[in-house]
Amino acid sequence: MQLPLTAPIRVAEHLTVPGDELRWRFDTSGGPGGQHANRSSTRVELSWDLGSTAAVTEPTRRRLLERLGKKAPGGIVTVIAADTRSQWRNRSIARHRMHEVLTEALREDPDRVPTRVPHAARRRRLEGKRRRADLKRSRRMPEQDE
Repeated sequence: MQLPLTAPIRVAEHLTVPGDELRWRFDTSGGPGGQHANRSSTRVELSWDLGSTAAVTEPTRRRLLERLGKKAPGGIVTVIAADTRSQWRNRSIARHRMHEVLTEALREDPDRVPTRVPHAARRRRLEGKRRRADLKRSRRMPEQDE
């Protein structure tokens, strides 16, 4: 079943991209392909203006813009799909990519729990250093007693 261009994208429980805020652009795909590639507008560009949407709260907007960085110049998130010869499939791919980009930007990184170096690892490291020092010491010329 083909989704209409105005279908919303549900990203998370608290974030749904309204379908009427999505901007679709269709163009011919680049590269070789003959008549089909030159005449069919199968390349899909999907954009969402994150900077001016009312669908997100201000803290979420700041977080998304910060995490997206260069992927959202001017606050506009854009994804492109030109993978297949079918515009319909490229639309589905573009919707999926938009969902992935926004989901990844919303994901919170877990706090790092600092750990200590295990005693056995420290002992192995020092033992290795000791062995290496003994080997180098054994290569030295013996000291001459006068």
